[in-house]
Amino acid sequence: MSLPAYDDQNVFAKILRGEMPCFRLYEDEDTLAFMDIMPRADGHCLVIPKKPARNILDVDADSMAAVMRTVQKLSHAVMTAFAAEGVTIQQFNESVGGQVVFHLHVHVLPRHTGVSLRPHTGAMADKAVLEANAQKIREALGG
Repeated sequence: MSLPAYDDQNVFAKILRGEMPCFRLYEDEDTLAFMDIMPRADGHCLVIPKKPARNILDVDADSMAAVMRTVQKLSHAVMTAFAAEGVTIQQFNESVGGQVVFHLHVHVLPRHTGVSLRPHTGAMADKAVLEANAQKIREALGG
């Protein structure tokens, strides 16, 4: 099966190029982590590779390894920042797999006993709340 080509006009490619804003949490040579603007839990963030990759089906192994290293780092940080008891990691591939933005991304969601994830309504969170949550995560990362 042939996959569609990577579209460099997707929102995450625009964020990487600085054409769209985001609430940055962490960045290294290979990855960027930032807040999900439609969070399903307080502290919900995303990790993406800097190299173009549509999803897990076309990403190179080195980029995938770098993404997972950053996912682990962010998982520890969100658990600390939000006194979470666990973390949910989600990653979707192609439309039928639930993917909406076609640049590989991994969701990191801090979790608490008895608290369900909020539904994905498409509504953006308040920017002040996102910035406050981002600052908590940055502090947990040591920054």
